[in-house]
Amino acid sequence: MQQPFDSLYTHGFIRAAVCIPAVRVADPGFNLERTLQLARAASEAQAALALFPELGLSAYSNEDLFQQDALLEATKDAILSLVKASETLTSLIIVGAPLRFDAKLFNCAVVVYRGSLLGFVPKSYLPNYREFYEKRQFASAREAIGPEVLFQGKKFPFGNDLIFEATNVEGFKLHVELCEDVWTPIPPSTYAALAGATVLANLSASNITIGKAEYRRSLCASQSARCIAAYLYSAAGPGESTTDLAWDGHALICENNEVLAESQRFSDKEQMVTADIDLERLMQERMRTSSFSDSIHDCRERLREMRRIPFSFDVPNGKAELNRTIARFPYVPSDPRMRDQRCYEAYNIQVHSLVKRLSSTGLKRVVIGVSGGLDSTQALIVAAKTTDRLGWPRENILAYTMPGLATSDLTLKNARRLMGALKVKAGEIDIKPACLQMFGDIGHPYAEGKPVYDVTFENVQAGERTSHLFRLANLHNAMVLGTGDLSELALGWMTYGVGDHMSHYNVNVSVPKTLIQHLIRWVISAGQFDAETHAVLQSILETEISPELVPHRGGDSSKPAQKTAETIGPYELQDFNLYYISRFGFRPSKVAFLGHHAWCDKARGAWPDLLPAEKRHEYDLPTIKRWLEVFLHRFFQISQFKRSALPNGPKVGSGGSLSPRGDWRAPSDSESRVWLQELRDNVPD
Repeated sequence: MQQPFDSLYTHGFIRAAVCIPAVRVADPGFNLERTLQLARAASEAQAALALFPELGLSAYSNEDLFQQDALLEATKDAILSLVKASETLTSLIIVGAPLRFDAKLFNCAVVVYRGSLLGFVPKSYLPNYREFYEKRQFASAREAIGPEVLFQGKKFPFGNDLIFEATNVEGFKLHVELCEDVWTPIPPSTYAALAGATVLANLSASNITIGKAEYRRSLCASQSARCIAAYLYSAAGPGESTTDLAWDGHALICENNEVLAESQRFSDKEQMVTADIDLERLMQERMRTSSFSDSIHDCRERLREMRRIPFSFDVPNGKAELNRTIARFPYVPSDPRMRDQRCYEAYNIQVHSLVKRLSSTGLKRVVIGVSGGLDSTQALIVAAKTTDRLGWPRENILAYTMPGLATSDLTLKNARRLMGALKVKAGEIDIKPACLQMFGDIGHPYAEGKPVYDVTFENVQAGERTSHLFRLANLHNAMVLGTGDLSELALGWMTYGVGDHMSHYNVNVSVPKTLIQHLIRWVISAGQFDAETHAVLQSILETEISPELVPHRGGDSSKPAQKTAETIGPYELQDFNLYYISRFGFRPSKVAFLGHHAWCDKARGAWPDLLPAEKRHEYDLPTIKRWLEVFLHRFFQISQFKRSALPNGPKVGSGGSLSPRGDWRAPSDSESRVWLQELRDNVPD
């Protein structure tokens, strides 16, 4: 049965639960009851798997009581009861238990699903230092005699080389290790990840000492990053013996270096934390990361020995709302501390790159067109910071505003004010006569007074501006500094060749529009310039984004006539689409699902603190689908030829660039049909 659009399981996610039950030492019956209570809660939460702590059915802190037959038999009975009770539960359950096989006692993870025992995973590395004495009671995985053990008259897989694979959910491949295993130089989960496991689970007890929690957190996050995987961690909580140790009940769910969920430590109550893991994102990242594949090749002999334990996962039916933070602005951090760091880095990348290009060419001047819009403002700020860094006067920046047939009074005023405030060498060239000459030369109807505002009318103006800039650069032995941004490049929203597409060097080429807006807001909030400059920057931020190439029908020139968003959609949505399409290669239906989750309710989730309340929008699914369709057609079918002929410019963000020499190499003759069809088939109107 096809899953509904509004289920996370439709879009390559699975929900994971990490559970911290209350336990009683040496009381498997009580511990089973508490485990089942949380397992039922995980099932009700539609979780695909539920992880419990190390030795949780018996409690971890039994010490030599582990060698008592009564405790081992009671634990075995608890496992059998758990298997029976799991028949009606949604989640695959992973619990810890002491189990004796071949006259050896093993610290095991027991993997159970829907009334079946899938296998046992023994602990590989037994700590026997400081407060730990596990070798006194337990044998290591390496001491097992064979790959199977006999349990209640049946044989089951046994070993640290097991990968539990859901045969009907692509990418749902689970590996299990225990506590100390991840604290070693090469954890068993590393080999499992190279063998295909995407979800790595760790049953831990891990007593708490001062500072240990932060190390645990960084350890789990970094293991998830190295393995390009999800990493689940469950540490012992309330009820363990405090004879010599203490326990904080630390639960973590990490994905590729990001902590998705974390428990409250030192809680007196049982806890369950959940997070939705993006399996498709992990598979995409592995596919793209060539060094990950190289590591597989280097370890292939060991990886071939990994054993696959198949099971069919019953995907929860019906709606399953995504329980995960999806940033509205993937290029813009909401956290102020991260914001300050990102903005600092973005400006320094741009400035440092321009410094290098100027030093390589031996040029000491830049020519830049200043429109009074966002992009040229950002590039002019970068140029000003560059001359400051080099110790040059700002008069080395030759800035020109070039009013045309549709330039508004507002943007022209802002351009003049900005150039004056930054104390660059300002110039003004009226391009209307040159445009009229061109219209007459090519026989355009506008030369005869006809109000024909077609693409030729627009591009003649853009071309005249760029032509002037290049000739000015020749005249003054200078470099033309480009201003166009990543968002415009993705949508093909620029005039090719002799137009805003071309420059000698473009510092904005990999900076999306939403980030440029944010960078300018940050400049104001951080007091980077004087009050006069900040005032004009604020006015520019408040001005409608427009190419200003078509005049008002009624002759009103007070503000821009065109609204870019009416043609290509809101930049905040298109930047969102760009990030997930180009960075991760997601299906359009998944991008729409994520977009709806991020944008459907403006009251939900965090916003960048510098974004004014009136600019905090929300969009319904039909609107998101409409503009995503525009994006797909423009990005895949009609704009690549412009990206294939880009001037140089630095990559700024981890979201990537569209340079044919960098992150994005694509044919100029591709079709958009498969993307559009996938969107239309799988996203409801």
